[in-house]
Amino acid sequence: MTGNYLRLGVNIDHVATIRNARGGLHPDPLRAAKVAEKAGADGITAHLREDRRHIGDRDIELLRNEIDLPLNLEMAATEEMLEIALQHLPYAACLVPEKREERTTEGGLDAAGNFDRLLPFADQLGRAGIRLSLFIEPDPKQLDAAKALGAPVVELHIGPYCNTEAGSVERDRTLSEIVDAADYAEQLGLECHAGHGLDFDTVAQVAAIPSIVELNIGHFLIGEAIFGGLESTITRMRALMDNARADAIGDRSA
Repeated sequence: MTGNYLRLGVNIDHVATIRNARGGLHPDPLRAAKVAEKAGADGITAHLREDRRHIGDRDIELLRNEIDLPLNLEMAATEEMLEIALQHLPYAACLVPEKREERTTEGGLDAAGNFDRLLPFADQLGRAGIRLSLFIEPDPKQLDAAKALGAPVVELHIGPYCNTEAGSVERDRTLSEIVDAADYAEQLGLECHAGHGLDFDTVAQVAAIPSIVELNIGHFLIGEAIFGGLESTITRMRALMDNARADAIGDRSA
């Protein structure tokens, strides 16, 4: 892999959502993780929510012990989640905001406004050797806070870009914010990831941003897999990412 390689993290939460709708063991998130690896994923993400609406504690244990890919544990900054992270020692932990009534994560973590509360979590995760990431808005003050907290990684919340109309002024504006934030993260020495809402139609423009090194994609991949199969869906996403990054590199070197 070169320095221009763009990593793909596959979030398998919603395999567990389908399983939990009926109970039992099927479909199995661990099996999905292994399919994702075969299809070209570079990491697996799982969000252990406080209400356990999808991924459960046993899933985290199995994923940590039985997959070869790095495990990124998305978690709220609570004592319960910190204890679980310190017990299982995932490769990475991404702190995200969490509200019990939300359907999915709504917006980025306010690292600047909650700096003092987040500092002990950042410190303990870092001392445990867990690579800390913060899921934040593409906002310079949030990036500054992430740097001050000692997080080596940030994940930009790009939902507003994904949810706007293609070709619209609003989409151009949100994409510009992502580009600027990714460039600023690089200046700060932060590894920049992006995620939330990416699909086949929105991924190319984000994948072309050279200062973004990883995309995390979940809900779309699991939903699209109903129609085309999980392995082929991830393989197609992997190809779209690779092609967009290669085209961007070619444009810069021309």
